[in-house]
Amino acid sequence: MARAAERLAVNADGPFYVDRSCIDCGTCWQFDPAHFAPTGRTSHVWAQPAGEEEVRAALLALQACPVAAIGTIRELLALTPADGFPSLVMSLAQGEVHYCGWASRKSFGASSWLITRRRSDGSPDNVLIDSPRWSAELARRIEAMGGVSRILLSHRDDVADHQAWARRFGAERWIHSADADAAAEAEHRFEGTERLRLDDDLLVIPVPGHTAGCVAVLFADQVLFSGDHLWWGVDPPGVVASRRVCWWNWEEQLRSVERLLDLDVRWLLPGHGRWHSFAPGEWRRELEATLTRAREGPSGEP
Repeated sequence: MARAAERLAVNADGPFYVDRSCIDCGTCWQFDPAHFAPTGRTSHVWAQPAGEEEVRAALLALQACPVAAIGTIRELLALTPADGFPSLVMSLAQGEVHYCGWASRKSFGASSWLITRRRSDGSPDNVLIDSPRWSAELARRIEAMGGVSRILLSHRDDVADHQAWARRFGAERWIHSADADAAAEAEHRFEGTERLRLDDDLLVIPVPGHTAGCVAVLFADQVLFSGDHLWWGVDPPGVVASRRVCWWNWEEQLRSVERLLDLDVRWLLPGHGRWHSFAPGEWRRELEATLTRAREGPSGEP
């Protein structure tokens, strides 16, 4: 639990604050950039929320924090919404995409995502992309939305509490064989580097590099769940493939970026880093710029 006595001096004056226990995972400013921002070593409150909707967003960022490093006064804590997560990101003809919140320290605060959709007979066929930390409260919300049929794990780093989620919903898990030791109980394995179409609207794309078993998941031909393979940077803006946090093979990661050039992604939803939307045709231009930077610079980042 955050402690006011350990409040970071960089926080803006007001009731919300980040304390010294922050691990700089970025969960708060990825979800609520209007009030939270990175300092380079931690996150902090750069602007205090004003009004009901802004306070709600800040309270949900507090709830999502994997190490409880965000604090506020008791009167505001009492207003924390019970139905905040999963939080709707977009609605498509094929279904809805939600951010799960409840990030886990085991995954260094990585984002996890819930796709809610229906089979032809009207029954739910929901998919969890990576795993949040276990929360009975979140589980009740997901159950009310139709539960989870499958859990697709993007790579070894972001598996968090997958066992608890699989048990709760009887969901079958998928992970690439190269990272399978991180989730040995998973019922299914992706193999090799060939794309695998699980459903008409769900395409798994192996993208080795960050780890040997990284995969990205494309939903509805336009939403790319990229794990830690790619994310959106803001200063300067651009798609990021990072050599600094590549744990396996940087050259292979660049080849994996090239494999995504033929897509026309409209939404990039990573495990870490900013989410971002793209205009038609913009994805390829941004990815080409990413590859140019990565081959010219030492870090591979904009």
